[in-house]
Amino acid sequence: MEGKWLIADRDLNEREGLKWLLKTSSIPVSDISIASNYQEFIVLFEKENPDIVLMELDMISKEEWSAFRELMQIYDPILLLTSAEATFEKARLAIDMQAMDLMIKPFSTTKVKSAFKKASRKLNSNFYTNSIHYPHSHKDISYEGLFLSQETTSENVKIAAFQTESVDMVPTLYSYIMEYPFTDSRGVFAHSDMVVLLFKENCHNITEQCQKAMRKWEEEYSDPLAIVVHKGNSSGMTINQKYLETKKMLEFTYYKGYRQVVELEFSPDWGHIDPFLTPPEQREWVDMLTNLDLEKIKTWLYDEFLQLHNPYPDPGLVRIRLTSILAQIRRFMKTYNLNDNPSLEQDYRYIFNSILYDTVLYRTVQNLILFSQKIFVGAETSMQNLKQDPIELGNSYMRANFSNSNLRLEDVAQYVDRNPSYFSHLLITKTGSSFTEMLASIRMKEAKRLLNETRKPIKEISMLVGYQNANYFSRMFKEIIGVSPRDFRMQKSDW
Repeated sequence: MEGKWLIADRDLNEREGLKWLLKTSSIPVSDISIASNYQEFIVLFEKENPDIVLMELDMISKEEWSAFRELMQIYDPILLLTSAEATFEKARLAIDMQAMDLMIKPFSTTKVKSAFKKASRKLNSNFYTNSIHYPHSHKDISYEGLFLSQETTSENVKIAAFQTESVDMVPTLYSYIMEYPFTDSRGVFAHSDMVVLLFKENCHNITEQCQKAMRKWEEEYSDPLAIVVHKGNSSGMTINQKYLETKKMLEFTYYKGYRQVVELEFSPDWGHIDPFLTPPEQREWVDMLTNLDLEKIKTWLYDEFLQLHNPYPDPGLVRIRLTSILAQIRRFMKTYNLNDNPSLEQDYRYIFNSILYDTVLYRTVQNLILFSQKIFVGAETSMQNLKQDPIELGNSYMRANFSNSNLRLEDVAQYVDRNPSYFSHLLITKTGSSFTEMLASIRMKEAKRLLNETRKPIKEISMLVGYQNANYFSRMFKEIIGVSPRDFRMQKSDW
């Protein structure tokens, strides 16, 4: 299906480059519009009503965000987002908008083409879902009954939902289920990311049938399958209510994985977790990373994410929490200049995308552990090089431990194996700054980042950067930066 695209980016070269990549690809396109600012985007969006939007997040100001979000919810285009900042705040916004992809600048041609194809497949899948009809003979069961709350049916049914890990396989799955000899089936309905199968209310072997169907599927196809069977008492519920409960149950594959049939009596509510690391947790991660303690990191991640039970937390909150952990790892990488290593930088972006889009939590956790192992190897090499320069080594140690409010000159000197007085003399001679001045500079740099990229209260930011007293922190910030933390945050016009 040919689609209408709208590309919005402030950079002329990137706008034209994205348009050129789209035009020269094999993706069917009926029209491509481009916008250089948010106002142009609004005018073109309302005029063209595009199927797919490729939008630079950074061009939307805080004041415009609410209106943009409402516009996307009303028209519901397929949404691709871009940004120059690989931060968990941008990830949170992309998750909140249910964007199909978040691409971080500078763009990789391979990544862009992959995102384009993914969006095109989604458009085709939506068209396929809206146009397909199952030609059964039971006129009282229809797509309308499944999707519309006001539709009723004279017959009670039970529901099983089938989902492949790749949405590209949904048409194949639909054909497979249509041909499979299920007994007591009452209808097959294809959706954009799943296939729903209805059974008679008095069918007692639904799970067994689904297990056999899965085994045969695995013999023929490599794409893993997850099946959820709604086993609850469904009397008095409309088909739409049963469908919505079953659809929510299917989201638990994020925790339970694929290649299994899961029975659930009811659709439990999501539990709540704090999506951001607390100050003690941040300090714990700093310690684990500084000490290159892979086993402790592995245990921490396993206990935090792989020992979950009902009520399971909202997957969106889990993804944000994982990006908060990745932010700690990112700062560790910068401490040892590992972000200058192209291979590790590529791995970092892979992990970032795994956190946002991987369909199984266990896989993301394993990727994070393997990535930690890689950067530890890189850090050890970097530390060997730094040992020849106590100032660089001490500076790295301060950047990794600035959140410790009790950090002293003696601690850093001991780390670099130098006498405190001699190390202080070296520091001033080489950098022109004292230990206190250098530590304050590191802390203020991090404070500015937190004020720009998060909505954390100033008191919490004070503790995160190593100041126990928020008033003293504010006084120091104004003395060094020139404005108070509150005024600094207010002056920031966008993210």
